[in-house]
Amino acid sequence: MTMDLSAIVDRLDDRLRTDDFADLDASANGLQVGPDEKQVERVAVAVDGVAETFERAIEADADLLVTHHGVSWGGFDRVTGRTYDRLEPLLANDLALYVSHLPLDGHQELGNAAGVADVLGLEDRSPFGELGPEYIGQRGTAPEPYSREQLCDELEDELRTGDRPVRCLEFGPDEVEDVAIVTGSGTDWLDEAVAAGADALVTGEGKHQVYHEAREAGINVVLAGHYATETFGVRALQDLVEDWGLETTYLESPTGL
Repeated sequence: MTMDLSAIVDRLDDRLRTDDFADLDASANGLQVGPDEKQVERVAVAVDGVAETFERAIEADADLLVTHHGVSWGGFDRVTGRTYDRLEPLLANDLALYVSHLPLDGHQELGNAAGVADVLGLEDRSPFGELGPEYIGQRGTAPEPYSREQLCDELEDELRTGDRPVRCLEFGPDEVEDVAIVTGSGTDWLDEAVAAGADALVTGEGKHQVYHEAREAGINVVLAGHYATETFGVRALQDLVEDWGLETTYLESPTGL
C-alpha cells in the first residue's frame, strides 16, 4: 500500500508532539526535506541522516527516510559545499527526510531513554531530564538491584556498541537500583540525577569534567555510546510505520562513539 507523505508527517508529528519542542531543540524536527505531496510506499529508518544512510535508503528504493539526527541544526544560509553534497542525493532521487531529535529522545513510550529502560527492565518509571517544560529522558527502578559491573555488562550485551566497551565511572553505590537515563550526550543532567537520588546516570558519551563532577557528587555514570543508546527510537518508529501498512527497512550504521 501507499500513503500520502503529508499524512505520515502529520501522524508522526502528532504522536511525537513535535511542535512542543520547537523552541527547545536546535534540530528542525519534522519533515526536513521533501515536497508537500508525495506517495510513500517504502520507509527506511536510521539513527543518522548522512551520506551513507541516504545512499543505502536510495538503494533500498525508499521513498522516505526517518532519522534521529538530521541535516538542519538551526538552518543554513547557503546550500553549497558539503551541505550541497549531502542534500543532492535526496533531491536527485526524490527521497524525503523526516527527523525527530529531542521529541524522540524523551518520548515515554517510543523514545530512546524508554528503550534503554526496557533493556534494564526498569519499573515505576517517570520522566527525567528537564528541558524547559519538557523531559528528554526517563528514570526508573530495577526490580532487583544491579551491581555496577552487572549494569554495564547488561548494556554492553544488549546495545549496538560497535564492539566498544561500555564505560562506568564508579563513584556511586556498589548496588544500583534507581537509574536515570538521558541518551546521547546527557551528562549535563548529572545534577538532576543526584538531586533525584539516582544511583546511576546512564547516557551515551561524557564531557571531560563529568569525571570529577561524578566523583565529587558520589554517583555512578555509565557511558554506553551515543549511537548505541539512540537506536531504540527509530526502531520503534519503524514498528509504528509497519503497523500503518508500509514496507520498512532499518539501516544499521554504528559509529562506535
